[in-house]
Amino acid sequence: MERVGMLQKKVGNCTFCPHNPIHLQVIPTGDGLLIEMQAKILIADDDVMVRTTVTKILEMFGHNVVTVSDGKGVVDAVDDSFDVIILDINMPDMDGFATISALNQLNYNIPVLFLTGAGSMDYAVKAINLGAYDFLTKPIEDLDIFNVKIRRAIEKRMYVLQERRYKESLEDDIQQKARQLEEQNRLLLRYSHSLENATIQLMSSFQNAMEEKDYYTAGHTMRVTEYAVMLGRAMGLAEQDMVILRRAAQFHDIGKLVIDLSCIQKPGKLTEDEWVLIRKHPSVGANIIEPLGFMDREQFIIRHHHERMDGSGYPDGLKGEELDELTRILIVVDSYDAMTSRRNYRKNMTKAEAVAELIKCSGSQFDASIVEVFSRSILDFIPTRSFFSQGYLEPAYNRRN
Repeated sequence: MERVGMLQKKVGNCTFCPHNPIHLQVIPTGDGLLIEMQAKILIADDDVMVRTTVTKILEMFGHNVVTVSDGKGVVDAVDDSFDVIILDINMPDMDGFATISALNQLNYNIPVLFLTGAGSMDYAVKAINLGAYDFLTKPIEDLDIFNVKIRRAIEKRMYVLQERRYKESLEDDIQQKARQLEEQNRLLLRYSHSLENATIQLMSSFQNAMEEKDYYTAGHTMRVTEYAVMLGRAMGLAEQDMVILRRAAQFHDIGKLVIDLSCIQKPGKLTEDEWVLIRKHPSVGANIIEPLGFMDREQFIIRHHHERMDGSGYPDGLKGEELDELTRILIVVDSYDAMTSRRNYRKNMTKAEAVAELIKCSGSQFDASIVEVFSRSILDFIPTRSFFSQGYLEPAYNRRN
């Protein structure tokens, strides 16, 4: 037993679990208060007399005792409510060493003390290697030493339980923080998507306004987007690539917003200066997209949708594998819509004529494998939007003329 003054701090720092009935009993005396630690202890010994004697000693010190006669009894009886286990070494069928090995598998981390009357160095080494906490000799002659060893084992168990509760509390705290972080990430992602959608809608409004001013390009963006989506699906593109392709098609001509391209409405051929002006719109469009920060791949596609497979396109003269698959798709569908759309300086081609031109220019201007898939897909393609109909263009043409 110890003085209250020596254990007050320890008591204040301990939180006792109802499943582990270690507790401190305060007993008033004439010269102060004494503290007695009580615990639940499991004893295994095949000798009834030993079990009875040790039980009485432990109960004298205020502990709760459960006894069994062999190692199997220990394994059957033990649970997390025990604070100390006392094992005889020499027991039939399942000796003390086999029993502690089985306890190690259960992972309760209950201190084990071996009770033996015939110890040896080999026994000691084996017991320590198996994780034994201490040894008790029988017969028990010095009750003070016996009590000290039991108390130290109980304290060890208290530290184990404290550490377990701390880890559980820490894990709970980490899980709670993880859930909070996950929720914050969801909110940020939702906000980011909302911001992206708002930006795209605003850009779409600007582009629609631009196209409404020019009946020659009215509906061009929507048609190119529809063709791109059709072709992307026919080629089995991943959903993320489909999103990128759709956005790139939607804004591939956004550079025309800041360039005066009224020259394309004039009859006859364009001058060299006019061609220089027109060729600027891909790079201008890419520069418009760049500050957004979430359309890097779309920026590349927009900048290079007038390149050619042989490197004779603009603005950078890229060729072949320097152009990614999505860019090569947009090059094909943009050219197809340009060929099948009316212009004031030429008659638009039929579907068959445009497909024939794509095939003719495969390998030089267009990716041959993409043209092959497009040629098959466009035959069965049924447009669902009014932007594809000649009737959409005629009223605009009549209003202009």
